[in-house]
Amino acid sequence: MTAVSTTVPAKAPSILHQPRAVWAVAFACVIAFMGIGLVDPILPAIAHDLQATPTETEMLFTSYLVITGIAMFFTSWLSTRIGAKRTLLIGLALIVVFALAAGFSQDVESIIGFRAGWGLGNALFISTALATIVGAASGGTSSAIILYEAALGLGIAIGPLVGGLLGSISWRGPFFGTATLMAIGFIAIVVLLKKETVAPTPTRLSAPFRALANPALGVLASAALFYNIGFFVLLAYTPFALIPLGLSSAITLGFIFFGWGLSLAITSVWVAPLLTKRMPRTRVLATVLPLLALDLVAAALLIDSEVGLIGCVIVGGMLLGILNTVLTECVMEATDLPRTVASSAYSGVRFLGGAIAPPAATLLAVALTPAAPFYAAAASVLIAALIVVIGRGRLRRADGFEVDALAEAEAIGAGDS
Repeated sequence: MTAVSTTVPAKAPSILHQPRAVWAVAFACVIAFMGIGLVDPILPAIAHDLQATPTETEMLFTSYLVITGIAMFFTSWLSTRIGAKRTLLIGLALIVVFALAAGFSQDVESIIGFRAGWGLGNALFISTALATIVGAASGGTSSAIILYEAALGLGIAIGPLVGGLLGSISWRGPFFGTATLMAIGFIAIVVLLKKETVAPTPTRLSAPFRALANPALGVLASAALFYNIGFFVLLAYTPFALIPLGLSSAITLGFIFFGWGLSLAITSVWVAPLLTKRMPRTRVLATVLPLLALDLVAAALLIDSEVGLIGCVIVGGMLLGILNTVLTECVMEATDLPRTVASSAYSGVRFLGGAIAPPAATLLAVALTPAAPFYAAAASVLIAALIVVIGRGRLRRADGFEVDALAEAEAIGAGDS
């Protein structure tokens, strides 16, 4: 008699049950993403103490994001030659060095330069960290991305709070705090992340640029460029919009943007997965992007209202959390390109979009009205939504549909050739 199998299908592993190496990288991700919002609460203090204009101060974001964006295109080439662990450690070490240097600076030009070096370290770390977490985490790609976005959201939430608390003592404090925490992250990865047992396949230097010719990745990168303009107008320009309302202290701005980052973290981890279970990812993007544009328009209309503007910041964080997670999932699922290549190409374009926004916003505010940057950001986000709607046919794989085998082969060739 043939035995009947009584094996019960195993339950999907919990997102919290991850290897120690994944938690080490996730912890370092939290600290790395703190660097994005860390300077937000101290922008007015830096402008005041170093006698810098708002546009000069916003260059702290631009130098950081420009170098991050450009370097992102080359991180996959480096990481596939020296390995993920070494790439992560080099990135963390650069952040420690340049964060310390920024803390000791005596003028805004020096800080701008050191933030550029910080951006180089950030690029090496972030792009490699995403691929490392996706490759090592249990529970599949979606769980890994949610974990990554949770680290992003937590870092973005904690960054302004730490910046506000330390910035209330001195604007130099947040830079020294970041250097210390990144050094701890460096030690955690040295101890917990094992060296690769299988040598990665080297990618060509041109791979990320060729990858952008992939229709799906091209659509997502283009949408992310315009979306990130809206993201960084809300993050980087709003502190200056709050100054006329009497909200200029580092601790006040720190708590406001802590609320923004906390909202982002909550929706990225819990709301985004609920939405993508009920509708295709592209439909989520096409729905939430216009809502973000409406929020930015509301911020423009409520520019003279303390409660109204803060409310728009918090609501914006909720919408950004959903969009960050869904866009990242789309990038990881939309093609068969190597994850390091797809991540490098997409992130490079995305960060370059963010680099445009901060100084452009302050220049628009001076040339037109304080509300103008929010209107411009809303228009940019609507362009991102239009790109997603028009390019939806190219994103069938991101929505979970099978694609033609020939198209798959062409996609792989674009990244590997």
